[in-house]
Amino acid sequence: MKASFHVHQGPRCADLLSCNVHSRRCLRRKVCRVSATAAPVKDEIGSVPNATQFTNDIISEEKKYIMQTYARPDLVFTHGEGARLYDAHGKEYLDFAAGIAVNALGHSDPRWLEAVVEQAGTLTHTSNLFHSVPQVRLAKRLVEQSFADKVFYANSGTEANEAAIKFSRKYARLQAGVDPYDAGAEAPHEVVSFTGSFHGRTLGALALTYKDAYKIPFAPGLPGARMVKYLDLDAAAAVIKKGKTAAVFVEPIQGEGGIFPASRDFLQGLRGLCDEAGALLVFDEVQCGLGRTGKLFGYQNFGVEPDILTLAKPLAGGLPIGAVLVKQKVADAMKPGDHGSTFAGNPLVTRAAEAVVDIISEPAFLESVVDKGERLRSSLREALKGNEHVKEIRGLGLITGIQLDQPAGGVVTAARDEGLIVITAGAGDVVRLVPPLTITNDDVDLAVSILASVLNSLQAQNQTV
Repeated sequence: MKASFHVHQGPRCADLLSCNVHSRRCLRRKVCRVSATAAPVKDEIGSVPNATQFTNDIISEEKKYIMQTYARPDLVFTHGEGARLYDAHGKEYLDFAAGIAVNALGHSDPRWLEAVVEQAGTLTHTSNLFHSVPQVRLAKRLVEQSFADKVFYANSGTEANEAAIKFSRKYARLQAGVDPYDAGAEAPHEVVSFTGSFHGRTLGALALTYKDAYKIPFAPGLPGARMVKYLDLDAAAAVIKKGKTAAVFVEPIQGEGGIFPASRDFLQGLRGLCDEAGALLVFDEVQCGLGRTGKLFGYQNFGVEPDILTLAKPLAGGLPIGAVLVKQKVADAMKPGDHGSTFAGNPLVTRAAEAVVDIISEPAFLESVVDKGERLRSSLREALKGNEHVKEIRGLGLITGIQLDQPAGGVVTAARDEGLIVITAGAGDVVRLVPPLTITNDDVDLAVSILASVLNSLQAQNQTV
């Protein structure tokens, strides 16, 4: 069946079954592109016609046409609004995963949507061969509100970390006084990371990532990667050495690793070790940055400034973007042609990111993140007090982990059945809560109620989770 087109005719499309707009409103004066596999638009909170068949068909075609690198439940989300997601049956879910800490403003935020639609109708992409306005405006915002002097754009968190590795190694070559383009020259090149870390899945970032299951099938990895115990400053001092170490990568709060905040002493100690060794300190804030902790940047909780900081997940509110924030000495090491990207920082994604940064950086917004995070953890501790499966509840701002004594997959499934989306972390034994930063106190209370019901009922039944 060929794709067809129809023009939106008002708040509700006349041709509901062929409109490919899944939100509760079509965009006025826009043309909707329709394909043979387009999902039908629902009534306000209704199910799509033949929801079970629709869901089965989508899942069947997904298995047929898409590589099976993800384990997914038999669930098709069709739209979202705020902190809520809706499946094809019209069931409502409270989203405490936010696309893995991506949808910081929730789903279909009207301010974000307005920025994206306006920019999409103006200028979407030019490549980095030319200047564009949103790219500059976003960089100015990020620099003026951080330690950084310059910004480099990427398309994801792992790309941002790859760039940071490259920047660090060239900087080290220049500091060593060698020609950076001499293939035979020797200079510090080792990159240090920590147990429990997650820096991405491309080969360079993967070498800095802790989990062997992610790395072994693709060995050999990047040479010069050194890994030491997280929060162990003595172990770090044993490997961070002048003449060897180019950079040290650390997450101020480990996300994938299990929601483990660093200590002020540890990060300050790393700063001192890097200064002594002439190495760069890199903070990976792909998950914990941009308001997630209640500060615009995670490092601001610890009184330590890095030389490089990587951002990604929440930056463009769901569109793919990464950013590397650097001090001037790092920027000076890089010259035209040293690194680049076709799509990175295009006008569409940077305009979306402008809207996100403007909203999140408001002091009252950040204060609300702190308040809601404290409410979440204190309420969880009270509701789960005495539950033998719960070992610890930890976090900062709106990144929280519930440490269990066994795998958390059953809790994730049971919570989803009750209308709450959460995910795992660590060794699969942590329930990870990274909701939109826009959640309400009522949302917090509902999530706590569902999690308490799930965990306490499983304990009462003497079942494993």
